[in-house]
Amino acid sequence: MAEATGNQESKDYGIGIPVDNPVYKLKGSNNYDWGMKDRLSRVFNPKSGRTVMLAFDHGYIMGPTSGLERIDITISPLLEYADCLMCTRGVLRACIPPTYNKAISLRCSAGSTVLTELNDECVGVEIEDAIRLNTSMMAVMVAIGSKFEALTVRNLCKMIETGNRYGIPTLGVTAVGKELTRDARYLGLATRVLAENGAQVIKTYFCEEKFEQVTAGCPVPIVIAGGKKLPELDALKMAYKAVDQGALGVDMGRNIFQAENPVAMIQAVKAVVHDGEKPDKAFKLYNDIKSDRKSKDKSADLPQGNI
Repeated sequence: MAEATGNQESKDYGIGIPVDNPVYKLKGSNNYDWGMKDRLSRVFNPKSGRTVMLAFDHGYIMGPTSGLERIDITISPLLEYADCLMCTRGVLRACIPPTYNKAISLRCSAGSTVLTELNDECVGVEIEDAIRLNTSMMAVMVAIGSKFEALTVRNLCKMIETGNRYGIPTLGVTAVGKELTRDARYLGLATRVLAENGAQVIKTYFCEEKFEQVTAGCPVPIVIAGGKKLPELDALKMAYKAVDQGALGVDMGRNIFQAENPVAMIQAVKAVVHDGEKPDKAFKLYNDIKSDRKSKDKSADLPQGNI
């Protein structure tokens, strides 16, 4: 504790040395408040500037989908490899140990399920609960181009307003739905609308043609959704093309937890996103880790005297 007497005289003022005022380099984020930048730095790796988000919020519209029947069994082994966890507050409280100390992208919109008509949603989580859960980002679905467009834009704007008040960024999620086209024209419009309304990060789909125009036209970071399960090499190719064309990461779920070896798959995705590995090399890494894990599992099953 500081004392009134006996202190050394101040002398090292660095006279003549310019004050270091570093720029916050995450796309479109330099003018945010300190707290919001701090939360975004938990989501996006400061070294690579990118993120590998693990999405397992599917149950809020799909119930116990394949690979998510038991979160504690399928998702817990993956947590250490993800930069950020995308989930609901129910699963977060019930299944995710806080000791992992991971950034949380909390699903804050809720509504209709696959049994009815998708995208009829409301704000399902108030800001106080997001704060209680130490949320790094709040995720809200927006259905641009559907009959629920105005409703879901209002939901987004409400979360942005309250998030800005407390320094919590909002992730705008472009909607899913059979009637919504996933081409560059639609994705470019949808992502720009969400950014114009103030979303600090956008989650959308990858498209094979002109995706670089989608990312160029969006003034804030885009992360891509994994979508339906693809063969592992194809999923790695999609991730590579997305980040190569301007996405700042992935928010993958089924292409990780439904993979033949999810632990190997999330590490292969990390190699693509953070290290810039080409898909073929990342796929080799996937197979190497998968083989190594199988060998360890076989050794563990042998009687102790045979090892």
